[in-house]
Amino acid sequence: MSALTDIAATYRGPGGVLRRLLARGQREDRALAILMAGCALVFVAQWPRLAREAHLTGQDLNPLLGASLLGWIIIMPLVLYLVAGVAHIIARVLGGRGSFYGARLALFWALLAASPLLLLHGLVAGFIGPGPQLVLVGALWCAVFLWFWLGGMVAVERREVA
Repeated sequence: MSALTDIAATYRGPGGVLRRLLARGQREDRALAILMAGCALVFVAQWPRLAREAHLTGQDLNPLLGASLLGWIIIMPLVLYLVAGVAHIIARVLGGRGSFYGARLALFWALLAASPLLLLHGLVAGFIGPGPQLVLVGALWCAVFLWFWLGGMVAVERREVA
């Protein structure tokens, strides 16, 4: 399936999509592509908020975008690899039978699949600004991200190691 079809299917049940992705075989290039696409979308989602901040404070927009680019495209992928490894170790202690690759894929896919809500969050932050709407969309994104990640981790860690 295409990535957009898989993202839509993730909203119906994250475990099934992760099992399908794992059935395609262990391909680190695929996991890295999913991670980088998710991080790129998070970076793009920051643009409206950063533009609003630059306009309201009189700052130059370029340094704000550069810092966000450095954070989301260079630093966060490394942090997310670490988080996925720790999550797998915790799952292993709790009786999980998955692999480090599966844990990485679950986290990276959750970030990519929840990105439409993060794009909405960026628009709300940019056009409406701080307020209950921004908090509501942010909480919705967090809940959906955690649902996708934990649902994916359960599907990945219940699977037999090949």
